[in-house]
This record gives sequence, structure tokens and C-alpha cells, in this order.
Amino acid sequence: MEQTLPKMLRKTASDYPEIAAQCYRLPDGNFSSESYRDLFQASLDFGAGLLDFGVCRGDLVGLISDNRKEWLQADMGIMAIGAIDVPRGCDATLLDLEAILSITGCKIVIAENPAQANKILSIREKLPALEKIIVFDTPAQDILEKAAQAGVLLSTFHEISKAGRKYRIEHKNAVEEELEKGRWDDLACIIFTSGTTGTPKGVQLSHGNFLTQLDEIPERIMLNPGDKALSVLPVWHVFERAVEYVILIQAATLCYSKPIGSVLLADFLKLNPAILPAVPRVFEAIYDGINRKMRKTGGIVYAMYRFFVGTAIIHSRMHRKLFRQNPCFKRYYTGAWWCCLLIPWLLLWPLKLLGGLLVFRKIKAMLGTSFRAGIAGGGAYPPNIDEFFWAIGINIVEGYGLTETAPIISVRHIAAPIFGNVGSPIRGIKARIVDPEDGFVLGRGKFGAIQIKGGTVMKGYYKRPDLTEKVMTVDGWLDTGDLGLLTIHDEIVIKGRKKDTIVLRGGENIEPVPIEMKLTESRFIKTAVVVGQDQRYLGALILVDEDEIKNFAAENGVPYDTYESLLKSEDIQKLFETEINSLVNSKNGFKMYERINQFALITKPFEVGVELSAKQEVMRYRLNELYADEINSLFAEK
Repeated sequence: MEQTLPKMLRKTASDYPEIAAQCYRLPDGNFSSESYRDLFQASLDFGAGLLDFGVCRGDLVGLISDNRKEWLQADMGIMAIGAIDVPRGCDATLLDLEAILSITGCKIVIAENPAQANKILSIREKLPALEKIIVFDTPAQDILEKAAQAGVLLSTFHEISKAGRKYRIEHKNAVEEELEKGRWDDLACIIFTSGTTGTPKGVQLSHGNFLTQLDEIPERIMLNPGDKALSVLPVWHVFERAVEYVILIQAATLCYSKPIGSVLLADFLKLNPAILPAVPRVFEAIYDGINRKMRKTGGIVYAMYRFFVGTAIIHSRMHRKLFRQNPCFKRYYTGAWWCCLLIPWLLLWPLKLLGGLLVFRKIKAMLGTSFRAGIAGGGAYPPNIDEFFWAIGINIVEGYGLTETAPIISVRHIAAPIFGNVGSPIRGIKARIVDPEDGFVLGRGKFGAIQIKGGTVMKGYYKRPDLTEKVMTVDGWLDTGDLGLLTIHDEIVIKGRKKDTIVLRGGENIEPVPIEMKLTESRFIKTAVVVGQDQRYLGALILVDEDEIKNFAAENGVPYDTYESLLKSEDIQKLFETEINSLVNSKNGFKMYERINQFALITKPFEVGVELSAKQEVMRYRLNELYADEINSLFAEK
């Protein structure tokens, strides 16, 4: 195993110089590519340009950009000379940028475009260390003038790379020597958490943290040289960043797309990728799109679709029991299951095959002919989405990790997935379950707090040893903040987060995530957020699906003048009451105190940076502020 990430890229470029490393969209909509040789040399050119620009080993360099080919070249160039990048996306607010760049004291900041440069310049007085800005896209004259007035030198990525090529001629092997100095424990980046709790922290990750996971992950997420992988997530976030390194070490091709349904599906057909790493919301959107299209088609086609999907789900449940593809918390014997299920399993098999020919084959065709698997990470993967894709034969494997673990802790094997868990810890990582109150280590199948130890665990929070101490035990275990249990085969089953736990007045502890995921199985509910801390009962904020509500009104003759009045109507209120009660009840495994007593319908779509973090997790503390009136109304004395 190589000692640093740029050395890893150097090896891949040496072994597969002509294979395309990056595939990116041109202004005319077509795609072009750069080889591994070109990617590595472009990274060295930029690194050399930074040396010429005055960057030294150990310096912190801001990197404010969304995903594009220059990001990876800049990232590798920064790390090649021993510097450390501090990444963030273009959706960063002024407060985000002020906090991140002032805490780290970056002298040099790379910005994707003039708009980002302008944001940074607008808070210049709060960034006393700032000296230089490098922009990927060429800035207009007004930005150059604004930078000059602020006493900041502004250059383009092209200019720095060009200067780097000259520097490499004049200082032969200088950048290569810096690359060679890199060591396993050197800091690679400082990633500030997205702040779902409102307190972003700078996570210090070393080259070794990332490389530890690259030992086994290629065995679980298998790619051949030249295979294509779609990139749709913000690369400043550690999940996408780590996935890109998984792609690079296997000499596959990184293809830049966007998590927008029409764009993503078009790129599937155009690029024919093998894998799609994405947050669960992307797979939910694909699932919703398929169902919506089938409902609009209606008639015999929709009836066939529902029949074959239902049949495939039942057959898949039987198959998993017979072939040990479910999480196992104690030893069990399949003999009894074979006696009970063999005949119905055999009877349903032809129907599932027929569904594959008539229905599922057309869905799979939307993903191209080379699609091997999707990788869901960065949030809870809803069980109904998991079961749907499993049943129709599209492999989506769920992974688990934290920014603090660089991030991968575990992921299901693409070749042999087990349903309903996030896989066993990768090599170099150990997991254990402890009692959330007293910290005693618990056995297999026992519910508790998840702790992690191993080579991917961060070096600590930047300039916050107090916060580091809170999450690290004296014997080196990281408290993930997650709740779950281990199977007898060491697979991790996630059940929620300690910080999300709702405590009612009666002392009942409730994990909201399973309830929320169950509620979103309704076609009328886009997102649900359970609330009720210190209350007598639970309530929920329901983000409604406008198209589905209007379709329901049309199909059932519900009159209305405005959309708002429709939501307040007795018919729609009764609809949601029925939907909620049919999903969250004892029949579906929920306790009496886990039921939703009151709900409020909201219509504004959740946005990244407002209600959602960059990895599209709901920021609960923000909702308490944004929807204070709605939440208070749920618990008002009647």
C-alpha cells in the first residue's frame, strides 16, 4: 500500500497511463476525458505552481468548489507538496466561509468561479490571513478590481498550472521530491462537518485514514480498469471524496453528472456506468420517478407493474430466508424454512421471471447495460426502497461511515449482499456495541451505542481537543453517536442516532428515524420529521407531494380554489390521518407511544443549506427554528 494519496495516483497512472481517469461534460453537452497520465501530470503542475506561489508543506489551502475535474487536480496537487486542503462547496453561506477560513487561517483559497471569489472578498475584513485567491473559471474585470482593492492577489487555475510547468523545468524534480516526502500519518485535509446539530467541527484526516479503507473496499466495490462510475455528490463531503479514491485506485473512470433525475438518467444511457455512489435521497427519487411514471400510464400496465413488483417482493423475502440473506442475531437452521417455503418459492419463481421479462427489464434498461450496483451512503436507506430494488434485481448496497472515520466503516459486498444492514467492518476497523449509559460492552444482538476503532479514525478535531476528548474513549474507541447492534457475522444494523433520540414526558425514549422512513412509504409524503421532545406525545411535520395530492383531488372529485385551501380541507386532512395511522401502528411493529398524534402539512421543499445539510440530511435544530409555529401548534392545549 502506498504511503499517500498522490503516491497512490502515481502508481495507477504508471500502471494504466492511457485509461480515462476523468470524463466531463463540455459546453455543447458532449463528454470529453483525460487519461490517468494527464491527471497525474496536471496535479503535479498545479502543485508546482503552488510551490512557486509560496505554498509550503503543512500550509492550509481553502478549496471552495463543487465537483469538477479541476477539483481533483487541485486536491492531488495540494497534497502532493504536503499541503492540506480545507474543502467546502459552493452552497456554503458567508457565515460558513467566515467560520471555516478564519478558524484555519488559510492564506490561499481556491474558488470555483467568480461568484465564490466575490463571496470570499465580501468578508475580507474577517479573514486577516487571506492573501491570494485562485479561481477555476476566469473572473471578470470587476472581480479583479475588487480583489486589488481588498489587497488580495487573484489568479486563475490555468495561470497557476502554467507557472507550475515552468517551475518544473527550472526546478527539476522539486515537486516530485516533495511528493516523495509524504508519509502515512501526514494530514491530508480538514473537513468541517455539515452541522446537522448546528456545531460544525474541523475533522483532521490523514492520508493513512483514507488509505486504510482502500485495502479492502475494492474487494467489496469491484471495478475493472476503464469501468465508469457516476459522480453526483458534493466532493467536499467525505463520502464522495473517499468513493473517488476507491475509483482511482482501481483505474476506473470518474464521470461527472448531477443528482437531477432527467440529467442523471440521460447520463446513464450516454455513459453506461458500472456504479453509482449516492445518498439515499437519489435512489428514493429514482424509485418515486418509476412509480409516478407507472401510475400515470395506468390501466393494464400499472396493474401488471403492481402485481409483478408485489410478487417479486414476496419471492425475495422467501429467498432471503432460505439462503441466509437476512441479518442473523442468533444461530438458526434453515431446514424448517425449506419445509415451509420451498413449494411457494418454486411456484412464485416463474412469475418473478415473467415480471423480469415484461416489466423489470425495461426499468433496468434505464440504467444502461453495464450497471453493477449503486452504493447508498451518507444517510439512512429506507427499507422499502431497499426491498424494491432488491426484488426487481437492481443491486443497491448500503454503506456506513462518518466524517470522523474518513468515512467508510462498512459496506455490503456487491457480490454477496445481506439485506437490512450496512455490512461488516472493513479490514483495519473494529466495531463494538456498548451500553449508552454505563459504557459496558454488550454481546451480539444487543442494542446499544456503536463505537469504532482502527486506521480510519480521525486525528482529532482541529484546535478543539475538548471536543475530541468527548468522542474518544481513553482506550482509543470513537463514539459514533449512532445506535444499533451487531449480527453474529459482525454486520452492523443501524437503529438511529443518540442525538436524535426523543424523550417524552413519560420517560419513553424514541428513535424518530424508523418512524420517518415508514411514513415516507406513502406516495403522498415526500419527507417526514418526527418531533415531540419533552412532550406528552409525538407529532410530525409532513412535507407533502404536491403532484400526488392534486392527482388525488382530481381522482376523487375534491373541489378547491387554491392549493393551500386544498391541504386544509377535511378530505386531505382525513387522507393524511389515514395514511399515518396505517403506516405507524402495532401491526408494523410500533409501540403505542411511537404513534403520531398530531401532524402539520408543509409545502416548501427542503433545500440544502436551509433545512438540509450538504449530504441532504435533515438538520433538526434548523427545523425547530424555521417551523416553530407549526411545531408549537402540534402540542398546544386543545
